[in-house]
Amino acid sequence: MHPTVRESVEVLRDGLVRSGPAPAVFRAMLDEVPVRDRDAWVDLLWGIDELPDDDPSLPRGCVPYLPCEVSTVLEAVERAEVTADDVFVDVGSGLGRTAGLVQLLTGAGCIGLEIQPRLVHAARGRAAWLNLSRCCFVEGDAAELVRHITIGTVFFFYCPFGRDRLERVLVDLEELARVRPIRVCCVGMPALDREWLVPVEPTSVDLVVYRSLPCAPTAAD
Repeated sequence: MHPTVRESVEVLRDGLVRSGPAPAVFRAMLDEVPVRDRDAWVDLLWGIDELPDDDPSLPRGCVPYLPCEVSTVLEAVERAEVTADDVFVDVGSGLGRTAGLVQLLTGAGCIGLEIQPRLVHAARGRAAWLNLSRCCFVEGDAAELVRHITIGTVFFFYCPFGRDRLERVLVDLEELARVRPIRVCCVGMPALDREWLVPVEPTSVDLVVYRSLPCAPTAAD
């Protein structure tokens, strides 16, 4: 990474600490970073030196932490048309890198769901350090927590867990989609074959963004 690119992180960090996030300023600075350096640049901003070891007690069906590439997050934000009016939910948020990046890019409220306590603690510290007041992290099993995040409008999945847990989450999201439209971003996952979800074109091998369709009421409704 060129020294001037590295120095831009310090300039950005100082501005965040003083004044909080300004999406237009952040995007302009990110655009100045060569594509090959963007992941390292965001890692430096977020204070990630190396990936932490996963908790040995990670439940069966949960996937070890691996951060999503910046290019994929940018594409998801664009295709899902995330704005400051949205609440972006990162399902399996790890160190909070994606949630933090989305707030910096869009000004959206961001909620990270993460089962590993050490990662949640670290993510909260980084968000506070960078003055990201609309970015919060909830500790717990995302497969159980999603149903309670009723303010979410965009849900982001980067291979957070196995098929059984995913099925449970999709049931909960379908209930939410009966109340209002939502978008679902899936990275590195099998296609979601649900009548209430339609993919947003174009799709790619790595990323598919879905929009919900109005759901028919259940018998209980």
